[in-house]
Amino acid sequence: MTCSVLLVDTSGTAGARYGGVFRGELTPAAEPVPPSLALEACRRLDPKLLLVEVVGPAIDVLRLVERVMSDSPRPIVLLVTSPAARQAAFELLDAGALDVVSVPQQLTPEQEATLRKQLVLLSSVSIVRHPRGRKRRTSAGLPLVRPDFFVVAIAASLGGPKALAEVLADLPQDFPAPVVICQHITPGFSDDLARWLAHETGHRVHEATDGQRLVKSEFFVAPSHLHLVVSPGGVVRLDDNPPIGGFKPSCDLLLRSVAQSFSHRAIGVVLTGMGRDGARGLQEIRKAGGHTIAQDKASSVVFGMPGEAVALGAAEQVLPLDAIGAQLVRWVS
Repeated sequence: MTCSVLLVDTSGTAGARYGGVFRGELTPAAEPVPPSLALEACRRLDPKLLLVEVVGPAIDVLRLVERVMSDSPRPIVLLVTSPAARQAAFELLDAGALDVVSVPQQLTPEQEATLRKQLVLLSSVSIVRHPRGRKRRTSAGLPLVRPDFFVVAIAASLGGPKALAEVLADLPQDFPAPVVICQHITPGFSDDLARWLAHETGHRVHEATDGQRLVKSEFFVAPSHLHLVVSPGGVVRLDDNPPIGGFKPSCDLLLRSVAQSFSHRAIGVVLTGMGRDGARGLQEIRKAGGHTIAQDKASSVVFGMPGEAVALGAAEQVLPLDAIGAQLVRWVS
């Protein structure tokens, strides 16, 4: 079965650069189009997937993503070729794009085949929500954690950056617990994600480092190439062991470590994402006496991870995205 893809060309050279990707199951819906013509082409051709080249900040691309997601939602994948385009990519993820892929300036046949396989997989994702607004807040004082603190661990994958921004923005400046985050993301993008979340929410968000002590009201993102676990003393540990269940960092590993280290003071959240990573870790938090949340289907971009958590009985509560922050505040306070 073929998958039709519309390529949005922002540089004028995307057709030549990515032409080799369109083989086998992946077929172009039409010749590459500029952002100004992409919305009309999307309506007329109804492609299964929208592939958008991102070369830097561009208001026309942002408006395109917003219009597509409000007019005729479908998976939108961003192709990023330079570090300068990474922050722009997060703005587009926030507007509703599904995923971001880092690609070199010149693709080898092997890289084309890998990208093709990834795009075919992403094209099968059913988009179930439109972008929504969120509140922005400012940061606050940062007391060091005490032995009796709560720890909140959040797992997310496809659709996660926007979901994380909304949940974090709903937490108060003096949220009395540290938050550790495992987000499946393209290697090399976790530090950019942390900076973007900090900018969007006003909170102090860092890419986690080994040996770092957790601090109340601060947020720690797992590096995109290392596993993150938390010790009983509230210290971050990173390791370079092989992927678990195909994922590195592993959401299950993070949530499991929080369950083992903090038992009834552990709080786990599984947000939107494909697959099942995080579901069993959430189950372990619940078995240890902690609190657990799975994002509901209606507000998830992909109900895979939270759906698996619900099926396992791991979720104490199943909540829409805009109710998760308030529930975390009630539990921690």
